[in-house]
Amino acid sequence: MNVAQIIDRLKADESFKHNLTTWQTLPARAARYGGFPDRLNPKLVDGLRARGIQNLYTHQREAVEAVLNGENVCVVTPTASGKTLCYNVPVLNRLMDNPNARALYLFPTKALSQDQVIELKSTVDDLDVKIGTYTFDGDTPASARKAIRSAGHIVVTNPDMLHAGILPHHTIWIKLFENIEYIVIDEIHHYRGVFGSHLANVLRRLKRICAFYNSDPRFICCSATINNPKEMTERIIEKPVHLVDDNGAPAGERHFLFFNPPVVNAELGIRKGVVKEAARIATQFLNRDIQSIVFARSRLRVEILTTYLKDAVRRLKKSHNLVRGYRGGYLPLERRDIEKGLREGKILTVVSTNALELGIDIGSLDVCIMAGYSGSVASTWQQAGRAGRRTDVSLAVLVASSAPLDQYIVTHPEYFFDLPPESGTIDANNLIIVSSHLKCAAFELPFLDGESFGLDPASTHELLEYLEENGVLRHVRNKWHWSADTYPAEDISLRTAAPGNVVILDTSDSGRVIGEVDLFAAPVEVYENAVYLHQTAQYTIDRLDLDDRKAYARPIEVDYYTDAQIKVDLKVLDTFNHARMAEVDKCSGELSVTWLPTIYKKIKFGTHENVGWGEIHLPESTMHTSSYWIEFPEDVSQRLNMTEKCLGESLHALAHTLRQVAPVQVLCDLTDIRAQAMVRAPFSDKPTIYLYEVYPGGVGLSDKIFSHHTRLVEAAIALLTGCACKEGCPSCVGPALEVGTHGKPGALQLAELARKE
Repeated sequence: MNVAQIIDRLKADESFKHNLTTWQTLPARAARYGGFPDRLNPKLVDGLRARGIQNLYTHQREAVEAVLNGENVCVVTPTASGKTLCYNVPVLNRLMDNPNARALYLFPTKALSQDQVIELKSTVDDLDVKIGTYTFDGDTPASARKAIRSAGHIVVTNPDMLHAGILPHHTIWIKLFENIEYIVIDEIHHYRGVFGSHLANVLRRLKRICAFYNSDPRFICCSATINNPKEMTERIIEKPVHLVDDNGAPAGERHFLFFNPPVVNAELGIRKGVVKEAARIATQFLNRDIQSIVFARSRLRVEILTTYLKDAVRRLKKSHNLVRGYRGGYLPLERRDIEKGLREGKILTVVSTNALELGIDIGSLDVCIMAGYSGSVASTWQQAGRAGRRTDVSLAVLVASSAPLDQYIVTHPEYFFDLPPESGTIDANNLIIVSSHLKCAAFELPFLDGESFGLDPASTHELLEYLEENGVLRHVRNKWHWSADTYPAEDISLRTAAPGNVVILDTSDSGRVIGEVDLFAAPVEVYENAVYLHQTAQYTIDRLDLDDRKAYARPIEVDYYTDAQIKVDLKVLDTFNHARMAEVDKCSGELSVTWLPTIYKKIKFGTHENVGWGEIHLPESTMHTSSYWIEFPEDVSQRLNMTEKCLGESLHALAHTLRQVAPVQVLCDLTDIRAQAMVRAPFSDKPTIYLYEVYPGGVGLSDKIFSHHTRLVEAAIALLTGCACKEGCPSCVGPALEVGTHGKPGALQLAELARKE
């Protein structure tokens, strides 16, 4: 049975259609061709035709022409539209004309780097030219590194390796930096928030070193669809770009369904669990041997879903190896084996976090199932695009959870399908981030008096003076020299608020490494007595050593998993923006956030009921970050005729709702923002709701939420009024145990106050 037949069956299934909030059919699209530019090397054109590429799509032609004209380019077209040729063609053309030229390719993950190198080497082999193409990352053997530095025409790496392994050692990369003509940045939409802010500073350092060696490379960037690709790219590379966004690639007919699980308790607004419903739908495709991908919102959900689907495939009397999980924390060889199995069709269903959202070659899948909304329109389209990469019919199903954000999206499908996707946000001049990279830049090359680094010369000078006072730099004549003993880059992680990872060791198997987790997440994922799931195998954590960055685990068999709870305290340090609305004050500024993991719950597989708990004994952590907040009048409870208890429940309910709809207004993940409500905030003595960023210093999300205040509150009101419950439920204000039993009416009253301008 093929996908088209499955779709016909679903259309005839009234019980399935009853839970659909929308069924969108996107028609097939014919290809539009632009031909090869006359300026291309004829040998390159012949080689491409020999590989079956008889013509360039219109967007590929436009991108290649712009690069040949000396412009920086940003290509924004959907998944599987052939963006790779947009940069490979002009780069290979230049290298064939000038064998001394060099190019640097940046991909956000090692897996994507290796995947692209395989494709690029195959192209180079068919061209029968000598162009050295190499991956340079943490897995590259020491014996190969010298050869790459001297013979690598195209060096493929990731921002982390560029930051810590190439730029600090530029003196042994002279051949690259003296001759570099192109810098390719793929998946640039991925560099939002803290990662993008770091990347912008890494590129400042890269351009500074290039200038030292008298080179001025052009940038070729590729992105999935976001609302502000040109603006975001220009903020990251700090150069003007030519935008290419008129897609000429063909596409097959695509069906996109929003599935809202049935309500099992109307009074409490509880629906069937998203994990179980996604597993049930995925099993239908497994049963009919249709290859699919299931996206889950967290590592834990990946493991739970994989467990359920392996059980299902065994009941179908098929091999459990037809189902595999895929997420960060798996070892590289394990991930490569899964990718190969998908390409070869040996794996029928893969359950993944957003790790497979990027363009890694996993073949052509037929169906994509999303267990919960990904958090952004752009990301959801990217995930759906992993199915139907040929011109065949494909199916994407978004299965909503009871979370307010999911319910907002599936009950407002016009937001998803009719409005443009979100905008990407970065803050390259985040003080913590820019000062960290200023140290790295000074280590690489001395700063001259009057030189600027992102900031204006005066602000750069102030930071240099501060570093001198702390013994990091010394000022001699007109230069600032590095004087510390430490190596700054190794202490700066580009992706998280904390450097490095915690490795997880299996103590029953000679300390074998079974996975890893970032240092920031370790206290809530691998604390003592936590159940750690890896490819559905269960381990219990006996000890977490944060100083040594190791977690010690041993295999167990239990019928539950664990979920940590944290306690948070906030303190306002400074107010950057303030505006008086008709009834409330909206603000943004700097907070001190102290958090402490306190207990963990034991959640039973299958029923998801709470079957126990335990204490977590770890030290508290503190960071300074940015926040947006709403201050209500001191007498708001009297004005709205509420008791103090009712006000508290209403504030917590509205805080939960605002946090859920905020990612819809700014391109960020739900986990990038947290919410806290206070009946009487120490800073203002007023009832206050805070939405704060989870990264030190923040990355600009708070200011964006501040400017979108009215839209944010209106989205919250739409979610609250659109939910059928009376007193509040998990689909609008969150679980009753967290926000109380009567929060919804008061949350609506508070939101109406906050909306008035």
